[in-house]
Amino acid sequence: MVQIHLWSSLLRKSKLYKYRTLFKVLFWLALSVAYIAAVLPQELAPTIGTLSDKAHHILAFLVLGILIRLAYAIDYWTALLWLLGFGVFIEISQYFVEGRCSEINDILADSIGSFIGLKLSKYLRKII
Repeated sequence: MVQIHLWSSLLRKSKLYKYRTLFKVLFWLALSVAYIAAVLPQELAPTIGTLSDKAHHILAFLVLGILIRLAYAIDYWTALLWLLGFGVFIEISQYFVEGRCSEINDILADSIGSFIGLKLSKYLRKII
């Protein structure tokens, strides 16, 4: 029984490893899109339906939270630290963009999205 569990564990890890390059590309693409969308002047920034600004932050960081753990073999806290650092970097960048403003509530929304995405990634890693 232990032998079967070990074998299935190794098989799961190899499947994740097989797609790791794809997840890295998707992570960096999502990170780039999130940053560009965040630093565009407000009138040029893309929107998703009628979602609020905070919902955009949560959704973006949820996706980033999932992808960072699928792309890289890093622990939960390291991933959370990197994502929160990126959120702070976005807010600092927005300070210098005309028509944009930095808000502490955006960092809170980024934190919520990161938390949810990282928790979901735990279950997705088991499936993949």
